[in-house]
Amino acid sequence: MKPSLALKSLLGAAALTLPLLAFAESNVQTGTATSSPGATAHLDFTIVIPKILYLRVGTGSAYTTGALSSVNTIDLITFTPAAGTVGNGTAVAGTGGDITGGVETAAIVSNSGNVTLNATASGALSDGNGDTIPFTQITTAATTLTSGTQLPAPVLTNGTSSNVVLTAPATKLITEDAKWTYSYANAANVPAGTYGGVNVNNGRVVYTATMP
Repeated sequence: MKPSLALKSLLGAAALTLPLLAFAESNVQTGTATSSPGATAHLDFTIVIPKILYLRVGTGSAYTTGALSSVNTIDLITFTPAAGTVGNGTAVAGTGGDITGGVETAAIVSNSGNVTLNATASGALSDGNGDTIPFTQITTAATTLTSGTQLPAPVLTNGTSSNVVLTAPATKLITEDAKWTYSYANAANVPAGTYGGVNVNNGRVVYTATMP
């Protein structure tokens, strides 16, 4: 039985596509016993490097070794002014943080140019009873950790902070980190209560890094 026209067409189309799948080749050269034939073969290579943007604020994975991974731990920084000192303008250190004492590890690693960093709060810290403390009362001081260039901290507000722009060098690679020390300015006398909390009463701040 002769192959059908449709089968012939299918086999022909398959034959035409086979060379497109081959990225190496073979080459046969012949010659006499006293000649020096030469044969060549070609092979193409491609390396595809994905864009990488790593942001860490607080507990997170190692980053100085290049072993980047996601960690879903959210730290809590707590400020507790002593009785009789509320609103006296003396800053209060925090507790908590992955470095402890209200201090967090902050780091950015990227490979595609400039990085923009900001922080967003959904409003002033609230006690749930109508009383509030603005995020401007929480300050962030950045000090050197491991990198030659310390990572600046966005200034917290009751909304989205101003952008911090990290300018990439000619290599387009950025590795910056810092210790971010949080303090409560304690500049206002406010009613007793617990303001903010673990993702309640506007207690959570979201840090966001973006790059081209």
